[in-house]
Amino acid sequence: MSHGPTTWMWAQACEMLEQAERLHRRFFQVHRLVASRPAWEPPVDIIETHDSVTVTVVLPGVSPEAIDVAVTEDMLIVSGERSLQITPDTAVIHRLEIPYGRFERRIQLPPWRLRPGDPIYANGCLTIPLFKTD
Repeated sequence: MSHGPTTWMWAQACEMLEQAERLHRRFFQVHRLVASRPAWEPPVDIIETHDSVTVTVVLPGVSPEAIDVAVTEDMLIVSGERSLQITPDTAVIHRLEIPYGRFERRIQLPPWRLRPGDPIYANGCLTIPLFKTD
């Protein structure tokens, strides 16, 4: 077997991939957390127009009934839980890349007065309109 630079680089690349997979598994491991501590944060888009701010939270696989939305003077809080529909007792998990468990996303709002509109849940995304008031 050759021990040239190509073999060495290939071995290094494989080792780095294994390290990345171990880190990913550790970060997204299935575990029970204290109810007050979220396991993950969903990604968001925040878009402002002249009369509103629209926040879109990506939550595929989360039922609308499992989502809570709270608006304070300076914060939008979206929280809930994505449940794992199987248990390790009934199935063998080969890969688990989608985060499960309790989630929470806190979004600092701009200093304007905002009036929340009705949230819309479609295609795995929760869209929350926040209208600017005078």
